[in-house]
Amino acid sequence: MSHSQQLEICVDSADGLSLAVAGGADRIELCSALALGGLTPSMGLMRQAALAQVPCHAMIRPAAGDFVLREGGMEAMLGDILAANEAGLAGIVIGVMSPDRKLDAGALSELIAAAGNMQVTLHRAFDLCRDQFAALDLAIELGVARVLTSGGAPSAPEGVSRIAALCNHAAGRIEVMAGGGVGAESAGQLLGAGVDALHASCSIADAEQQDCRGIGIETRRITSPDRIRELKKTMADWSAAR
Repeated sequence: MSHSQQLEICVDSADGLSLAVAGGADRIELCSALALGGLTPSMGLMRQAALAQVPCHAMIRPAAGDFVLREGGMEAMLGDILAANEAGLAGIVIGVMSPDRKLDAGALSELIAAAGNMQVTLHRAFDLCRDQFAALDLAIELGVARVLTSGGAPSAPEGVSRIAALCNHAAGRIEVMAGGGVGAESAGQLLGAGVDALHASCSIADAEQQDCRGIGIETRRITSPDRIRELKKTMADWSAAR
């Protein structure tokens, strides 16, 4: 591809946000509880992120588990989208499914309308769809800016063949971003599949955290600027070689 692919870093804390920006992230996916797959960040964190020097997109996911709407779920998501908009964020990250493993077109349409001028990314609920190509066509029809995918596999490197087929199917109509187990060692094969962006946490165990395991709190992971720089260099080297 002729353009330079973007690197999106997911973070779930204020220090993670600062470290991701320092490392050179092109875009931030702002969450809480990354250990649960990412939930909606707090209003305070959204406001901090709006002041960052890179675009920040808020995860809109009110509860852990699957991506089927439960009682009150739509109201919570609409309220969180309003909060992200009022904070001044550049975008939101959403995904809603029906019980038959298709995208919930009606719910997504309502959420996208609420987003207004904010960009919309479809998260890895996409990877649970029975027919990812039909889901990609629906995302395009709904006006989604990009889709995050591992190709339906546990990790993007494992799903690289499907990702390549999705990129071919997209044909430039929507951005395709590979995420799930992405690191410097897998960047080349994923970029070679034709993706527009890579999504990673680039995290390490927080060596400075006090040991809280005695009360059932595990050691958290923290964003590593060095890992981001390594991944960015790998991406730049790959692009330069083309």
